[in-house]
Amino acid sequence: MAMIKVQFQSGLSLPTFLKRYGSEAQCEQALQHARWPDGFVCPRCQATAATQFIRCGHRYWQCVACRRQTSLRSGTLMEQSKLPLRTWLLAMYLLGQSKTNLSALELMRHLGVSYPAAWRMKHKLMQAMAEREAGRQLGGVVQLDDAYLGGERNGGKAGRGSENKRPFVIAVEISDDGRPRHAVIDPVPAFSKSALAQWSARRLQPGSDVYSDGLGAFRALENQHAHTLIQASGRAGCEQPNARWVNVVLSNLKRSLDGTYHAFKFCKYAHRYLAEAQWRFNRRFDLAALVPRLLVAAARITPWSERALRNVPVFPAEASC
Repeated sequence: MAMIKVQFQSGLSLPTFLKRYGSEAQCEQALQHARWPDGFVCPRCQATAATQFIRCGHRYWQCVACRRQTSLRSGTLMEQSKLPLRTWLLAMYLLGQSKTNLSALELMRHLGVSYPAAWRMKHKLMQAMAEREAGRQLGGVVQLDDAYLGGERNGGKAGRGSENKRPFVIAVEISDDGRPRHAVIDPVPAFSKSALAQWSARRLQPGSDVYSDGLGAFRALENQHAHTLIQASGRAGCEQPNARWVNVVLSNLKRSLDGTYHAFKFCKYAHRYLAEAQWRFNRRFDLAALVPRLLVAAARITPWSERALRNVPVFPAEASC
């Protein structure tokens, strides 16, 4: 088998990471650049002139126009966190450079923090990934498939009727040289025509050339896209040229999740775990840039409290999950 250059890129080594982000001062400088690349901007009035002062060991910016005081962390994902920025940057490094996934339990052991702290960090960073990927659309040639996340519960329903399974859609955009470029992986309320029509309006560019299997709900795509059904089924269908890459990505995704997590609440948190895999896949061409890119995402999204992280709305059809 020929070497795939994307997989064998050097990425960001641990010694290089420690050289760039080994001190708290270096991490603060990196966060400041990620948040205000062109200089300070007041979050209230958007003015750029400010004075700086130190209070209780922390640097603050006071806007000259409206007098609002802003710390480096306020308004970011790290707001109100008592952990050093070095710990946050190391978590970003571990999540970004992992070839598969990293559980909160493993993150706890690497960082030397409590499990609740590791859980909050992981879910906050996954939320940042989800928000960065929320607006992505695929176009051109797109391979599409359906799948389920989760498994049977003891004493529960078996098969597709299991209350512990979350349906999701995976789509892979194919480049001109026949290789996968980007992917989107989204939970859906059900494999129905209405749900797939709403999903395609959000995720697929009009006029895309879509290939899928014979699932009846996929016929909802025919009004807006050129839709081709893969006639073969089973292993033969997976090996068809216009279905190969979506099945490869799906297989790698399932293997990664099954090998990392013993269990998690699929109905509540599936969108974050799938978004993590999607974010990393779509940025796989430059592994060395994943830490600064994730830091930018963490610096520019709305802060999330633990209550907000846990109070995730589920689809109406899955309110009993």
